[in-house]
This record gives sequence, C-alpha cells and structure tokens, in this order.
Amino acid sequence: VVTRDDVEESLKAVFQFVKDKEQLLQDLRSQIEETKKKISEKQRERDYWLEYKNVGSKIHAERISSLEKDIVGVKYELERTEEYYREALTVVREENQKLFDRHMKLLSEEALKNAVGFLDKNCRREIEENEWLKEEILTYRKEESDLKASVQLLEEENTTLVAKLIDTKLQHLRV
Repeated sequence: VVTRDDVEESLKAVFQFVKDKEQLLQDLRSQIEETKKKISEKQRERDYWLEYKNVGSKIHAERISSLEKDIVGVKYELERTEEYYREALTVVREENQKLFDRHMKLLSEEALKNAVGFLDKNCRREIEENEWLKEEILTYRKEESDLKASVQLLEEENTTLVAKLIDTKLQHLRV
C-alpha cells in the first residue's frame, strides 16, 4: 500500500535528483570554461612560439608542433565532453519527466483511495468486488514495480556517470 507520505517522499527524492543533476551541469559548465581558458592560454603560447619559429629556431619548431597537437587534442576532448554531457542531460531530463508523471499517477490513485474511504460499507463492498477495479490494482502494482526498477537503473546510471566524470577529469589532469 502506497501512502501519501511515501508519494511525497518519492516526489522529494525526484526533485532532489533533478537539483543534483542541475548542479552537475553547472559544474560541467565551469569545467568547460576552465578548459576554454586553457585553450586560450595554449593558443597564446603557440602564437609566441610560431613567432620564434619564424626567426629560425629548429629546436623550438618541434615544441611548437607539439603544442599545436596539444591544442587540437584539448579542443577535441572539450567537444567530445560537451556532446556527451549534453546527451546525458537529455536522457536524465526524459527520465525525470517519466518519474514525475508516474508520481502524479500515484497521487491520483491515493486521492481515489481516500475518496473510496468516505463511502458507506455497501458502496465500498461493491467497488471492491468489481472485477475492473481488481485489474486496475494489478496494473498499478506492476507500475510500482516498474518505477522501483527504473529508480534502480537511474542510480546505476548515476554511478556510471560519476565514474566517467572522474575518468575525464583525470585525463584532463594528465593533459
């Protein structure tokens, strides 16, 4: 039996989840800005070395090409990371909308149960004996188990996303 408190707790959890995802997105945006600053710094350094190269230094010409490769690599990583998190955010938003819709459905079920509670015994008995209602109860129970499974999948996905984020940060630190 799902109570109103359970539904409210689930809604709070969903809203907290959305808030956490938005914070993650904000953190990613700040990381992107930092990476853009690094790219800008590398670009200035590359310009300096290109000017030096034109003077005629063969030794530093290798350093310039290495820095150019680094700039290209950092730009590629930035674009790839932006695309990955953009897609991840889209998926999370869709999942959140699905969860919200299910929670609203649970709230409407709770309201129906409360309304049935105010009926007299004969009306309640008729409703309970109604085969259609029994089928609906089975359907709602299946949806509840589906909701639990999707929450578990989201938790696993969040764990995977955090692991990937840490891996990406480590790669950027190595660069």
